[in-house]
Amino acid sequence: MTKSLLFLTGTRADFGKLEPLAAAARDAGHAVTFFVTGMHMMDRYGLTKLEVQRMPGVRVHEFLNQRPGDGQDIVLAKTVVGFSDYITEHQPDLIVIHGDRIEALAGALVAATNYIPSAHIEGGEVSGTIDEVFRHCNTKLATHHFVSSDSAKRRVMVLGEAEEAIHVIGSPELDFHAGPSGVSLDEVRARYDIPFADYGIAVFHPVTSEQATMGAQAQALFGALDASGRSFVVIAPNNDPGSDAIFSVLNCLTKDRFRLIPSMRFAHFSELMKHAACMVGNSSAGVREAPFLGIPSLDVGTRQTNRAMAASVAFAGAGDASAVAQFLATRWGQRHAQDTGFGTGRAADRFAQTLTSPKFWAQGLQKSFQDQDLA
Repeated sequence: MTKSLLFLTGTRADFGKLEPLAAAARDAGHAVTFFVTGMHMMDRYGLTKLEVQRMPGVRVHEFLNQRPGDGQDIVLAKTVVGFSDYITEHQPDLIVIHGDRIEALAGALVAATNYIPSAHIEGGEVSGTIDEVFRHCNTKLATHHFVSSDSAKRRVMVLGEAEEAIHVIGSPELDFHAGPSGVSLDEVRARYDIPFADYGIAVFHPVTSEQATMGAQAQALFGALDASGRSFVVIAPNNDPGSDAIFSVLNCLTKDRFRLIPSMRFAHFSELMKHAACMVGNSSAGVREAPFLGIPSLDVGTRQTNRAMAASVAFAGAGDASAVAQFLATRWGQRHAQDTGFGTGRAADRFAQTLTSPKFWAQGLQKSFQDQDLA
């Protein structure tokens, strides 16, 4: 039962989650194509379309959906047009989208309005920003749901989705971290010119609803990191509104203790994380991947609000320099037991197994709201 699967990817982060699923589908005999757009196409963020191109056995179609300064509504509109043109010509059997990005929303809209089945990865999760709104919109538009946890499944059901359309597989990026990365730490240091033997990882993305204050938040956070005397590998933020203000801060960091990198190959990032003393910022990696690897992390600000409650995760306001200093002084280099709240690293196997079911492919496109007993 070979099918045509079209994966939509707009960022290095969602490709890291979609790649294991696509590889498993490819190895099961399905025809896999990636529609590559968004940050992948931009030099400033490492031109990560090259990472997708390196994946063997899949087709790749590239589409430039934005220019610097485009608002999210403009990016959405451009992506809808480009993606619609593509699926009209190629007619995939299943469109696979991930999470809460504007590109995923475009893909979900196009799939729904063209009556093509779609699978939404990691629905039913919460955060503190407009991203959560996009995520729940994608849930309502999608026909199939591959979620990371039982709590996410419950939220998808509260949104009125049928239980039989929801599959708990865990977070796909943990599949990478569960095994050897395939590269050594020395190779990572050499490739990315990282001079530090003892380092933390810092990633601070914009919060679109707080873009007016993102510069001040970044200044406070990285000022506290600088004051600690520790060394950090800093991964550049995504391209959401507010990123320019963060870049203005990052570009002024002292190069003897901060190594700023636009993007990293996922295997190299995995190896870097496995040896890090801690992770600081507001990336989902800090509340999902770091706990899975037993690394202490400090979740800063509102971007991941209520996303995870692992024992290895601490929390601080973006301007709370004393909390940042306390974390770095007391938690640096600590190791924790592995947290499996978002899975055990077998998401791809579960995804591929689900695709073998005739019932999956027979599911109708007309959805009806499933009321839940909330008493």
